Amino acid sequence: MGAFHAYDIRGIYNKAFNKEDVYKIGYFLPELLNTKKILIGRDVRKSSPEIFSELCRGIIDAGADAYDAGLTTTPMIYWATGNYEFDGSIMITASHNPKEYNGLKVSGKNVIPIGYDNGLKQLETYIKEREVKPAGKKGEINKIEISGDYLKFLDKYKTDFSNLKICIDCSNGMASILVKEVLGKDHIYIYDDADGSFPNHEPNPLEQKNVKDLKELVIKHSADIGIIFDGDADRVMFVDDKGEFIPPDLMIALMGHYFLEEKGERGYVIQDIRSSRSVSEYVEPMGGKVYTWRVGRAYAANKLREINGVYGGELAGHYYFRDFFYSDSAFLACLIILNVLSKMKSQGYSTSDVINRIKKWENSGEINYKIEQKDETIKEITEHYFSQNPIKVLDFDGYRIEFQDWWFNIRKSNTEPYLRLLIEAKNKEILKEKTEEIRALICTPLAKS
Repeated sequence: MGAFHAYDIRGIYNKAFNKEDVYKIGYFLPELLNTKKILIGRDVRKSSPEIFSELCRGIIDAGADAYDAGLTTTPMIYWATGNYEFDGSIMITASHNPKEYNGLKVSGKNVIPIGYDNGLKQLETYIKEREVKPAGKKGEINKIEISGDYLKFLDKYKTDFSNLKICIDCSNGMASILVKEVLGKDHIYIYDDADGSFPNHEPNPLEQKNVKDLKELVIKHSADIGIIFDGDADRVMFVDDKGEFIPPDLMIALMGHYFLEEKGERGYVIQDIRSSRSVSEYVEPMGGKVYTWRVGRAYAANKLREINGVYGGELAGHYYFRDFFYSDSAFLACLIILNVLSKMKSQGYSTSDVINRIKKWENSGEINYKIEQKDETIKEITEHYFSQNPIKVLDFDGYRIEFQDWWFNIRKSNTEPYLRLLIEAKNKEILKEKTEEIRALICTPLAKS
């Protein structure tokens, strides 16, 4: 079974894992999490009902109870895990992956993300090495309704943003089930019916081909902003009034106006190792302390909790909040960002004006290289630049090596066979020069796949 990864269990269903594997996951999970109650939500993928059924069968055979929340977004399950004090929960989803994929996102007590380092590796070992022995007294499957309480929680963050014209693409994903109750019906919506075959485009907003329709919609309607969700609505991304995609890390800086200025909160703001220098340059004058950490919820949420940070985000469009059990929520991020942009518009600033105030660096975006000798390539490149006296080096999640007017991050993918490179510079000329320079190093005979 090749479905166990750093952050979750995921892969092509009936290839990377199957219903027998799911049954065993359900059976061993109550023991792993030391609980007799497991909360379960699921997305609308075609394989989700079978996975739910087998998961529940395993849980009740272990003598534990399964609590069925039905069709949900992933953040709904995070919130319900904390709000109703479950010591274990599972969201059945493959997030942004194509329709043939599915998976399981696991949380423990206090909504702690369960990744490979703190539970999934042990669970994988249980499945491979231990026998299933159904309990004498089986558990039960109970229905649980969470959407009403969840909407009441989100209501606390709602403000009047009626001065904004908004276009919204739900990607036929789970945002569809609540988005009009959260953001309102009087917006321009596309692909807002939940359909696990994803008939219009894949539910991955980081792929610009999937944002094409939203960009065109924003231009057509002269909208102030476009919003696009991924498949399970834990990630959200934005398009400005000119139809330009907004790098998701810049929204970390934008939210500083809400948390640091409006609310007067002080403390750490998390960004991932790929985040633009524009973020820290914008946030720190407001009173935030930017803390750079590893990519992925299993790392970001735990670190935000450890340092009691105010909020944080990632280049991939995840945004984490102290008041959301240190977990990520696309809807909460939307409400906060729309609050800020509405106020900015009333002061005469368009969305693109606001982003231009934040964005001071030129960025390559993430460049992927399919390479066999990843470790050797990283070693060769980092040693080359260590000799050039960098001003700062971060050595987790690959390396981030910084110079006065440019920096780069090189890292291995945790879920795919790629070497990932991101470069940022003070101007386009330096960016082009350094991109070509590093590409030449990567494409040496040693580094070729």
